[in-house]
Amino acid sequence: MPSIKDILSWLQSTEVAMYISQTGWSFSALEMVHVTATTLIVGMIAVIDLRLIGLGPKGSAVTDLYREVIPLTWAAFAVAITTGVLLFMSQALDYYANTGVRLKFSLLALIAVNMLVFRWTIYPGVAKWDRDAAIPLAARLAGAISLVSWMMVVAAARWIAYLRVY
Repeated sequence: MPSIKDILSWLQSTEVAMYISQTGWSFSALEMVHVTATTLIVGMIAVIDLRLIGLGPKGSAVTDLYREVIPLTWAAFAVAITTGVLLFMSQALDYYANTGVRLKFSLLALIAVNMLVFRWTIYPGVAKWDRDAAIPLAARLAGAISLVSWMMVVAAARWIAYLRVY
């Protein structure tokens, strides 16, 4: 059975990965698109998170913000995942050993769990507090966890370049 390092070595030796890592413009172009998509995700999610913690646009219903923001957020997420996978492939062994990458993936897992808990347990009762009522502590906590976690993802992503293993 191949080890994870064997798989990663194969992955970064594929034609696509080699092209990305060896051409001067493709890695940079992918990174630019990845950062732009991530910026859209963080910005749109921040609008909802800020509303949940009581610092966002109070005149807007949570359901209205959610309905307007989430479809574009998922589209940006699809672009970020695609470009992220391509970037990872180009230097899979180095990224696997990179603490910044590991931290970023761990934070993304935390964000996913927080989002699922919010969507399955808190959001179904949104009609009770959507517009005028006080936002429940669980919703405020979910918004705060999300907002802080996304800021930490951005920080971890920046650290990736400085935590390279050579």
